Amino acid sequence: MARALHTRTLLVLCLVSLTLHMTAGVGFREWCIADEQTPEEELLRALDWACGKGGADCTKIQKDQPCYYPNSIKDHASYAFNNYYQKFKNKGATCYFNSAAIITDLDPSHNSCKFETAP
Repeated sequence: MARALHTRTLLVLCLVSLTLHMTAGVGFREWCIADEQTPEEELLRALDWACGKGGADCTKIQKDQPCYYPNSIKDHASYAFNNYYQKFKNKGATCYFNSAAIITDLDPSHNSCKFETAP
């Protein structure tokens, strides 16, 4: 009797552990944003690259679009860096931008400006 109870308890613990292990990565998201310590000139160069040759979709940081405000180089760079990173990370892209960007697990979305994530 005691052995059967011990076996059941062990089985339940194994199932709980397996379930937690399988779902540990579910919900984890990361965003690529401008590093606040980066000088504006460097952010601007990286922003220009991301929106140009980099292939990021920067339409949402244009005037009258949802991510235009706050109208700052840092905020626009964060949106562009993240858009580029999410779009190309599965093809080997990184969140580097000559040391102008960092990874965060805090969602930088604000008001109607949504920073996307990709699996």
